[in-house]
Order: sequence, then structure tokens, then C-alpha cells
Amino acid sequence: MCGINGILGIEDPEKGKLYLAKMNAKMAHRGPDDEGVFSDVNIAVGQRRLSIIDLSSGGHQPMWSNDKRYCIVYNGELYNFKELRFDLERASRGSEDKPYHFITASDTEVILAAYSRWGKECLKKFNGMYGFAIWDVEKKELFIARDRLGIKPIYYSYKNQVLAFSSEIRSLLESEIVPRKLNNEALIDYLRYQTVHAPNTMVKDVFMLMPGHYMIAKHNDITIEKYWDINQFVASKKIDTPYTEVCAKVNNLFEKAVQRRLVADVPFGAFLSGGIDSSAVVGMMSKVSTSKVKTFSVVFEDEKYSEAKYAWIISNKFNTEHHEIKLTPNDFKNELNGALHSMDHPSGDGPNTYVVSKATKNAGITMALSGLGGDELFAGYDIFNRTLKLEKLKWLSGIPGIALAAKFNKLIRPSISSSKIAELLEQNSLSFKNTYPLSRQVLLEDQIKKLMSGKTAAKNSVAEIIKNIKAQSGNLISAVGIAEISTYMQNVLLRDTDQMSMAHALEIRVPFLDYELVEYVVGLPDVYKIPTSPKKLLVDAMGDLLPPEIVNRPKMGFTLPWKNWLKTDFKSLCETNLKLLGQNPHFNAKELEDQWQRFLKDDPMITWSRIWYLVVLQHWITENNIEVE
Repeated sequence: MCGINGILGIEDPEKGKLYLAKMNAKMAHRGPDDEGVFSDVNIAVGQRRLSIIDLSSGGHQPMWSNDKRYCIVYNGELYNFKELRFDLERASRGSEDKPYHFITASDTEVILAAYSRWGKECLKKFNGMYGFAIWDVEKKELFIARDRLGIKPIYYSYKNQVLAFSSEIRSLLESEIVPRKLNNEALIDYLRYQTVHAPNTMVKDVFMLMPGHYMIAKHNDITIEKYWDINQFVASKKIDTPYTEVCAKVNNLFEKAVQRRLVADVPFGAFLSGGIDSSAVVGMMSKVSTSKVKTFSVVFEDEKYSEAKYAWIISNKFNTEHHEIKLTPNDFKNELNGALHSMDHPSGDGPNTYVVSKATKNAGITMALSGLGGDELFAGYDIFNRTLKLEKLKWLSGIPGIALAAKFNKLIRPSISSSKIAELLEQNSLSFKNTYPLSRQVLLEDQIKKLMSGKTAAKNSVAEIIKNIKAQSGNLISAVGIAEISTYMQNVLLRDTDQMSMAHALEIRVPFLDYELVEYVVGLPDVYKIPTSPKKLLVDAMGDLLPPEIVNRPKMGFTLPWKNWLKTDFKSLCETNLKLLGQNPHFNAKELEDQWQRFLKDDPMITWSRIWYLVVLQHWITENNIEVE
């Protein structure tokens, strides 16, 4: 795991090297083990390295192919690199391809050899998480690619025939090539969803390369193409496979996904909360690993909220080397400044991941497996059942007066829930494509208009993203799963996981996002996946790996006292940033102050999270010297 940078279009190699040195320095936290820069006329690429596979100097980047035609900088892990290496070391039957003679034991060199032999088609052979760039000396062409599910980020800016790219926005800004200007058009998206959806970002003219896409860049042109589309795997016809066979297939794919992710030359373990997802990961790790699995749980002093006993059930069942990381609310409070400083892109979430990642790294672990993705793939959120129910209630939208009654209920019982119900019933239809964009919305349209002095946006980014999802009877669970993966997971969970774990040079691997597993589960009709019990398909597929105490455990969750903190310890932080945000010409200072005062008076419509992400936004603007126009 690493961080990569590059600039195409700067003629002076020395100037390019200077820019790259600044960019590398800005993300030294991502790769404390090594760094490197290559610069030539019109091209400069750099990398910071966190050594996971092949810890020797042979893994140094930028890395060159044997024939010196290709140069790569790479961030990520290629899980099937050993199989690909076996193929590449041999000549292709019936072709002129020659065996590739490897010098290192790294997966980086496998990507170089694969691109040298197959070109862009190599992406279809890769199983991993990655963002990489390959410079073709002969063609004077840059090839940049991102993994299918968007686990690893690639940010870029292309202006005046100069392309700059990086694993982090802050590195782009440090280059001094990319202006530090706020993307005003992204503000409404952020207010709606506590994030900005790719390809847009909060910085003007800075974009994300989308998951499953690659870019080909020359000095005066860039083209972007898609090589993988999750939507194409949704089943279009009935499947008659017996349920037991489906469970066996899921089990087999998940076992392979976990096994692939156990290849590392550094100490590693797994996050274990005692929930279904993390328990499935640990159970499968124990099944396929030849050594004792190390597990890590974050536990709290208050036993009422502690999940420690469930983690110990799994640890004892699989004889793991279990470590409890005991944290108090004060641990989170004391680390808040560090979390805010590490935020590469503003987000309403993230501090929890920062604290847990730091504690895990301090325990001597460089790589950990996580259960992230299990909820999205196996219908673990309430929104799955809620969408199925709304689909059955479509007829309600046609009843005269129903929307009016909902508005009246909102007036006499003001709450976030009653406001969303009223807005739902104002839709033309209670279909998935009408109701889903509202499901994860933080602020509703009338609230946004007040905060932004009447400004609104014609397009809703989530509505645009889900436009092409096949949502039909029998496939609604797949539709919701794809929507969750394409919106909240990619633009909040994965982005926060990357920026907060890499702040401590900790690599997180996510077996539930193995693309072969994702393709199969997404392709199953609803009849196999209806969550009549929590994540039924996953539980049934795991069989006796998951004990009943875990499957049937009550829902728990430790709620940190954010509301109290914002009113006491962080009151000054909040007031300072809200006042500064009020000076932004796009915001209504009076409304911001009004919302703050309502929050202090415990208005149920103004929760702490609706204040906090505004504070985070302004803190990020100040921290990164972002110019507001």
C-alpha cells in the first residue's frame, strides 16, 4: 500500500522533479518505508511506499520493465499476482509473446509485465485493489487505472494541457499546479449527503477517476473509458439454482476471497467486532490460514455497550490470538484534532476509523482484514426491507390527501422522520428510483435552501448515479445493493477508510469486495437474498462457521457523547468554524447561527451530526487554504 503522484505536460524535468518532491512529502504518512521520483521531458511520477509484499529494495518505485519501455507507480495489492506471474513467465501458446524474466518478488512487477503483454486488457485479469499509472516511453503515453470497486483512490486535474494525478487531494494542491479553489457546485451535494459524489470533489477542477475506469493521457489529450460495470451482472431472467447450491457457491467464493488476501510479508490480523461480517471473515481466515489468526477488537468500559463477549466467542471458537483495544470516550475526544488534520476530503464521518486504525497500528499490525462491504452485498441495512415495503405501497401515492396528511403530521410532530415521510409522499411514485435518493439524505431541500439563501441544484447526484440501475420486481435487493455500493460505500466508507487508515500507514483489505463474489451475489434474484433474518444468505452460506450466539445476538452500538462534546469541549471549535462558514458568500450566516442556537436548545430537528459536518467542512477549507469565490 502506498501513495502515488504524477504530472504530465511539464517540459522541464527539474521543475517536474521539484513538484513531485513536494507532492511526495505531503503524503509521507502513506508510505514511510521508501520513496522515489522519475522525471523526464513532459513527465514526472513519484511514489511513497508502505512495504507489504517483497520488503526488499527490489520493490522500489518507480519501477521499470525489463526492456525499459514502461515505468510504473502503484498503490494497492494484486491478490492473484502469483497466478499471473506463472502465466507471464511462460510464452503464450500460438503467439509471439516471450516469457517475462522477473527480477523481483513484488506484485508491482507483475502489473508491469501484464501491461507489457496484454495492454489495457490486463485489467480484466487483475483481482485486487489498486490505483496505478504506467508511462510508455515509446508512445509518450500515460495509462492510469483504478480497481473495479473503487477501494483505492485516484484524484486528477487536467487544465491547460497539464495533467496532475495523486492518491490524495492534498498532494495535488501541494504541487502548486492545481489552484486551491472551492467547488461551489459541490456544496449542495455535500449538504445533502455529507460527501461529494465522484467524479466530483470539493475542489474546483479536481476529479476522481471512477471505479472500474482507466485513463489514457498524452501531452494534449486525455480519454477515459470504463472496463467494468456492476450493473451488467444483475440477473435479467429467472434462475432456478437450488438454494443449497447458491449457499455453497457463496461459501466457495468467499473462501477464495479471504485466502487471496492473506498474502503478506508483514504482521497482519483482522478487525473483530463479534458481528456477522467480521466473524465470517475471521472464521474463514482460521479455516484457510496455516498460522494462528490475530484478531483485534475495540472495546469500551461501559459493559452495556461492549461487544467484547461476542468477539471472545469467535476468538475461542477459532483459537485466535485475540487483542482487546480498550478505549474510552476521552480517547476519541483527544484524537479529534489528529482526525481532522488527516481528512483529505471533508466527510461527516471518519474520526472513529482514525482512532481504531491508530490503535491497531500501535499494536504492531501493518495490514488488517475488515468486514466492510458485507452490509451492502447481503442486505444488512434497514433500507433493503424498507424499499421492498415501499414498493408494495406504491398505490399510496395515488390517494388524494395522503401527502397533505403527511405534511400536517410533520407540523404537529416535527422530527427528521416525519419530514422525510412527508417528502416521500410528495413523490410521483414510491418506486425505488424516487425513494432511494431521499433515503440517505442528511438535509432536505427546504433546509438546504435556507442554509444557502435559496440556492438549489437541479440535479441530485444520487438520482443520477442510480439512473442506470436495473430496478424491477425480483431484483430490488440487487438494485439497492448496487446503489449502496455506488454511493454511500464508495464515497463515504471507502474514502474514509483509506484516508484514516493510511494516516497511520495501515493497510485495510476487504474480502467482501472481491469482484468475483460481488458479481455473483449481485446477479442473484431477490428470492435468494430477502433478509427475513439478518443477512440470511451470508449466514446460511457460512454454515457452522457462525455460532448461533453471533447470528441471533441483539443489535448493539456504542454511541459516543458527540452531542454533549459539541456543547462543551468542542463548543469553541464549532462556533469558530460556523462563524467562518457564515462568511462564505454561498451560506446564510443568520441561518447557520439560528441552527446552532436551536441545537444548543435541544431542538429535535437539529441533531449533532447536522451541525458537525458543517464544522468539518469549514475546518477542511481553513486547513487546506481553500479559496472561496
